[in-house]
Amino acid sequence: MAAIQKITRLHAQWDTQDPFLFCAFHNDKYPKGNGKLGPATSLAGRNLGQDFVQKDGWAMYHGSKVPGFPGHPHVGFETVTIAEEGFVDHSDSLGAAGRFGQGDVQWMTAGKGVQHSEMFPLINTEEENPLLLFQIWLNLPAASKNVAPYFGMMWHEDIPIINEKDDEGRAFSIKIIAGAYKDQKALQPAPDSWASNPENGINIWLISLDAHTEFKLPKGIDGSNRSVYFYEGDTLHAEGFDIPLMHQIKADPTQELTLKNGEQPAKLLLLEGKPMNEPVVQHGPFVGNSRKDIETAFMNYQQTQFGGWPWPTSEHTHDADAKRFALYPDGKKVVR
Repeated sequence: MAAIQKITRLHAQWDTQDPFLFCAFHNDKYPKGNGKLGPATSLAGRNLGQDFVQKDGWAMYHGSKVPGFPGHPHVGFETVTIAEEGFVDHSDSLGAAGRFGQGDVQWMTAGKGVQHSEMFPLINTEEENPLLLFQIWLNLPAASKNVAPYFGMMWHEDIPIINEKDDEGRAFSIKIIAGAYKDQKALQPAPDSWASNPENGINIWLISLDAHTEFKLPKGIDGSNRSVYFYEGDTLHAEGFDIPLMHQIKADPTQELTLKNGEQPAKLLLLEGKPMNEPVVQHGPFVGNSRKDIETAFMNYQQTQFGGWPWPTSEHTHDADAKRFALYPDGKKVVR
């Protein structure tokens, strides 16, 4: 029985399946930095504040001087932010902050409401500042929609990476951000997450394949949704299909899926898990189970600003020479 259910082309924001809401993919070839964490080049001709056109291979997004996403609210879901290349400067209404990147992952539960900003500091002034980042929106079940917000970090030194070879000796690796591969489990997810219950079968993996490598994606939990995103390489071959770069494979998790890589090294993202099968009502960064949930979230935000904004500007960044760090809401600081 074939495992592949559907193959579709990827766009700027990647479609996902329940329990995921969507995945933002940022692959920006930022130039050298100007010493103030912005690009050392003219911003003329860009629609600053709303720059998404990828002029010269990069965008400022909502940033005016430093690229990124200034302070904005979230309600009712989680963000899993994987910064494979480049850096993110995080600040939020809990008083938490951090700089992470080069393989680090931030896991944030918005719950009943939080504001945060995510700026992309261009730290290098002598060389370019490439950014490769995924932000996965993972829904929260109705029972957890109003939990207290949570800020957590997974440092790349601690994230399990499995290195193996296929039958021909060609290498592949799996970076396990959530879930498990064989006997290797991921770090603990956020405590109120759908991923915190192993029975929900949440897997978030980054898979790297050498040229011509054959990789067998093992069976998952019956009833799960499985999506594989092919974002780097040239061609994958599976079940008689030639799958081009920047395509999504929806697959039956009860069947093993064998992928044969093409001429170039390839990279894939796996998102998998049991669906919540609950109604989803979304208004931008507010997610609920009903229209009333959204109205309540708006009212709470207007009344409380989810704790306010303790930073000097909505585009807050950290010192140019700061190392990777996390400042937690309780005042604890970790420097890597």
